[in-house]
Amino acid sequence: MNRLAAVALACLLAGCATRTPSPDAFSFAVVGDTPYSDAEEVSWLAMIGRINREALDFVVHVGDFKGGGKCSDELYAHRLAQFNTFAQPLIYIPGDNEWTDCRRGYMGNMDPLERLARLRQVFFADRQSLGARRIPLQAQDQCLQPPVAACGCGAYPENRAWERSGVRFVTLNIPGSSNNVGFDAASDAEALCRNAANSRWLDDAFSRAQAPGVRALVVAIQANPWESKQPVYRDFLAQLEAGAARLRKPVLFVHGDSHTYRVDFPFAGESITRLETFGSPFVGWVKVTVDAADPRVFSFAPHVQAAVLPSR
Repeated sequence: MNRLAAVALACLLAGCATRTPSPDAFSFAVVGDTPYSDAEEVSWLAMIGRINREALDFVVHVGDFKGGGKCSDELYAHRLAQFNTFAQPLIYIPGDNEWTDCRRGYMGNMDPLERLARLRQVFFADRQSLGARRIPLQAQDQCLQPPVAACGCGAYPENRAWERSGVRFVTLNIPGSSNNVGFDAASDAEALCRNAANSRWLDDAFSRAQAPGVRALVVAIQANPWESKQPVYRDFLAQLEAGAARLRKPVLFVHGDSHTYRVDFPFAGESITRLETFGSPFVGWVKVTVDAADPRVFSFAPHVQAAVLPSR
């Protein structure tokens, strides 16, 4: 009951009341942190069917498409096939369960850096979205120039960007599990490079959002950056807050990771709206409507998929 009450309160705070949208308003869905089990997989497939019946422009998956189990190529291929059953374009952000956590024994004792490279091959092979209907995206798929000191040059094709009706969207590979920091020297070096790439990609998003025709910015990652006991997300949070203060336009920050649906204002001055989507054991999604004519700009409608048990 406490969780249901929290959902109702978040809906009230988010302004779930209906209103007549302007002609250029549009909606998208946010999902993540699911499915984690065979039972959730059945509900997940039912949720895809529900989303496919909605009038949505695209779907954003904020990562963690598995719970335990091996981070196998077979699972990656299986989830890719499911992603491509979405009727709408789907933009996927890598989650910690898909690569940083693959070092854990119950996930196969696999090399996280090799698994990230494989994710890039499977899910980010070109500049298109996933889904049955694809859209072109911008991607950070060129080597970083100038190179990052001490770790050379790399490309980050999972970092994506696009625009819709004057709203700029940007995704960043910032996973949970402390952002892959503190495990070994190779992982720390990887995080150093990726943090620099993310910082440049976010700077570019804020610069492009300064254009007169851009009315708002949406930034999406996987991690809940307030959850870690280490200060590994501090620089990102500072950059996001400072950029929003300079931009002086509506900013929506989207993430998953801690499996709790919420809409709130965790930054000073309520300059940034934060949306966290549902996660296991809840198989749910959030419909986000974007309307520049609405004083709130962003409004939210949470949906929890009813549990579907496999037939015996």
